[in-house]
Amino acid sequence: MATLAKPNLPRFHVEIFQNEYLADGAREVNAIVTVTATGGGTSGGRPLGISDAGSTGTGTSAAVVILVDCSGSMDYPKTKINGAREATAAAIDALRDGTAFAVVAGTHEARDIYPGDGTLATASAATRAQAKEALRRLTAAGGTAMGTWLAEADRLFLTRRDIALRHAILLTDGNNEHESAEDLARTVERVTGHFTADCRGVGTDWRIDELRKISSALLGTTDIVAEPSGLAEDFRSMMAGAMGKQVADVALRIWTPANATVRFVKQVAPTVEDLTARRTEAGPRAGDYPTGSWGDESRDYHVCVEVPAASVGNEMLAARISLVLPVQVAGGTPEVLTQGLVKAVWTDDLVNSTRISPQVAHYTGQAELASSIQEGLEAHRAGDVDRATSKLGAAVRIAHATGNEGTYKLLQKVVDVVDPKEGTVRFRKNVSEADSMTLETRSTKTVRVKK
Repeated sequence: MATLAKPNLPRFHVEIFQNEYLADGAREVNAIVTVTATGGGTSGGRPLGISDAGSTGTGTSAAVVILVDCSGSMDYPKTKINGAREATAAAIDALRDGTAFAVVAGTHEARDIYPGDGTLATASAATRAQAKEALRRLTAAGGTAMGTWLAEADRLFLTRRDIALRHAILLTDGNNEHESAEDLARTVERVTGHFTADCRGVGTDWRIDELRKISSALLGTTDIVAEPSGLAEDFRSMMAGAMGKQVADVALRIWTPANATVRFVKQVAPTVEDLTARRTEAGPRAGDYPTGSWGDESRDYHVCVEVPAASVGNEMLAARISLVLPVQVAGGTPEVLTQGLVKAVWTDDLVNSTRISPQVAHYTGQAELASSIQEGLEAHRAGDVDRATSKLGAAVRIAHATGNEGTYKLLQKVVDVVDPKEGTVRFRKNVSEADSMTLETRSTKTVRVKK
């Protein structure tokens, strides 16, 4: 367990939770890594940009691009486009002075409506008023091609290469109909690592998998806003979160000894996100996994390492886990922000070797909860009611046992719970599409381990 800090950065602290004891010949080591960031050093909470890393300079600290769906469907009903205008205005009001920003109208193409000159404006009372006036030009017509919106956001961000913290907010009400899935995937791959993005779907005619692929790759969130009247508060909340970030591009670096391999790395709180395939090599036997931007917050990660089998009495360092700033942010060489150790000790003590860490058990259950919900709803759409009932029953049992009250309440809108302890449920009649989509969209939200 370690805590490190430098001027202008939050203070990062890591804790490792595991049962380090393994049975004779066992090879799998599991650990929950809790990372907490607090404060902002001498920055006073001001986000850190590339130009002021490691210094006390000022300068623009963050950049935000708001991507608003203006396709024809946003006019049916008209409350959607009106809600989008109000929500964008609320987000603009939440911008901190000095933040670089732009508003893009998205259809089958992307149109920069503010500042409208291909650059980013700087937030002030005057530019916020001008931007809100420009929202009058948001009209609904045309198709939907989200890849063009993301590409435009990337182009705008690149006009300010001095800014490290870059965040997009994407709102849509429909499917990506005017662009192939392959084209969207290529664009997402190209902009990954350039900025983070939160996605919101208004109504029920959009596809969860499309938005989740975008937000997952860009280390953001996806959520549903069933009614347009809820958009303004949601946008205000998202912008407040973006304004609270203090440092960008932090990586979880995992070093393992010879003949040991990382089986998987997952963020497990506040949401489940598999980072395993996102690894980039970082030197001999070390790999970096992206965690995105940080403010004052805490997250949990599940790390599983496979080590060489050993006999009773042996012990080894299974992994060294660090939080690292990349070269371009740290200012020359990667900066280690905090570090922790994962150990393995082989024993013939049956009590010790079979004991499961409460943290590992809890988050294994939360990951199972998310997959049970998603598989259950997929089975229901396919007409396999027995499998759907079984999976959602398992979800009810886990949510009840782990105290995930938010997910439990969402499940109750889809199934009638007969016995929460056993996971006995019946599908409710006439479940609304909004309730079903809300459950699926928020299935990855987890609760922390009870102390």
